[in-house]
Amino acid sequence: MITPKMILFDYGQTLVAEQKFDGVKGTEAVLQYAVRNKYHLSAEQVQARATEINREFGRFDPEKRHLFQIEIPNTMFTPYLYESLGIEIALSNSEIDIVFWDAAAPGVPTKGVQNFLRYLQEKNIRTGVISNISYAPSVVARRINRLLPDNAFEFIITSSNYIFRKPNKRLFELALEKADLKPDEVWYVGDQYECDIKGALGAGLMPVWYTGVMDLPYVEDKNILTIAGWEELKFRLGKL
Repeated sequence: MITPKMILFDYGQTLVAEQKFDGVKGTEAVLQYAVRNKYHLSAEQVQARATEINREFGRFDPEKRHLFQIEIPNTMFTPYLYESLGIEIALSNSEIDIVFWDAAAPGVPTKGVQNFLRYLQEKNIRTGVISNISYAPSVVARRINRLLPDNAFEFIITSSNYIFRKPNKRLFELALEKADLKPDEVWYVGDQYECDIKGALGAGLMPVWYTGVMDLPYVEDKNILTIAGWEELKFRLGKL
């Protein structure tokens, strides 16, 4: 094991701990900006339609939820959802993303991550982000930069902007191209074993499994570097 030239991070439950997703709360917030609601639909009814559409794609199948490798960006999903229900929102698609996300799943930096990012800057270890997420890229960058204002991320890659979702190796290969680095020079830290760990392995990166705020079943894999906190990873790097 050698010191990486760059460490890439997952976003949700890795850099930022989000509260349990509540789509109804998000939709309630968005409907406050409705200038037309033809059928006088409630947030619960709108969210039921959103769930119905997602089920058609298999996105809510427990066995497929984290393995759906093609992203449906909100810039496509949201206009169809509201327009098909006779609802007009006086916001842009990006503004709808902000209002919905802030209400549905507010988040805070994971414990110690800001200190760890500063440590990487001091060690001249480059950083970036790869996230499976449907929100607009600018909205994701806005949240990350608001919650982690001192970050030095060279890029934030979102599946909403590049079609593919982890564990598809194409997102990792894109990151390597942007960084101009080889796979064995880069580590990837994430909380989802199927998407993050297997995805990084499949692309030749060194995976680090972060379990600090895990919201998925955990099965120990002794062949993978697993950490419960950022000080632990800092300690591991200091030993290299």
